Amino acid sequence: MVTIDNFKSDNFFLMAGPCVIEGEEMALQIAEKILHITEKLSIPYIFKGSYRKANRSRIDSFTGIGDEKALKILRKVHETFGIPTVTDIHENQEAAMAAEYVDVLQIPAFLCRQTDLLIAAAKTGKIVNIKKGQFLSPAAMEFAAQKVVDAGNNNVMITERGTTFGYTDLVVDCRGIPQMQQFGFPVVMDVTHSLQQPNQTSGVTGGLPALIETVAKAAIAVGADGLFIETHPDPTVAKSDGANMLKLDLLEELLVKLVRIREAIR
Repeated sequence: MVTIDNFKSDNFFLMAGPCVIEGEEMALQIAEKILHITEKLSIPYIFKGSYRKANRSRIDSFTGIGDEKALKILRKVHETFGIPTVTDIHENQEAAMAAEYVDVLQIPAFLCRQTDLLIAAAKTGKIVNIKKGQFLSPAAMEFAAQKVVDAGNNNVMITERGTTFGYTDLVVDCRGIPQMQQFGFPVVMDVTHSLQQPNQTSGVTGGLPALIETVAKAAIAVGADGLFIETHPDPTVAKSDGANMLKLDLLEELLVKLVRIREAIR
């Protein structure tokens, strides 16, 4: 069983991969390339891929290739490369199902206050990564994490992903990272989702990927335990959230810079 202790090191850890599983070949290609980079840089790595996207603005948005098919691909990534995997869940009954295939269950930001969902995730014994709601203060996340602990699971991570700023933008307050670390759990910075520009009139979320390096550097500089980055070989054709994803070919150069910052602050 993978626990949060697996990701404790002198370096930050990385949760990275495509927004959604689009197919087996793509998932394996991305995982292999990122693993090659993270092994060189001694960065603990968790492959990220949503098996289904339930929180889309428009009914015609891509949601996935099928639950079981995508979950089996996540399992194959784990078996092929020996790395842990993480995926989102949205409803209580999904927790036990997804736990059969992945090592970390992620609670989307919109659902971070859903008590039954948090408890269902906790009872699987898997690591539970709770994304901070765009509508919550960092201090409020202590109660979300405590629900998981009170359900008998101490394997909790908290992820910052920006705070609502007006109707169509988000802002990152890096003070929240050390504030949430005081709860005793690893704190992750979701670099790419924090650069979304949601609620566009088109119904398709926009983004500011040119600022990925800026947000990532700031997060490591203030001591974030981990980073969450969605990446794709060609974000322009990604089936979900391409507007704020990092192009896969740019990841290594970014991580090299971040490792240097981490070394400087140690």
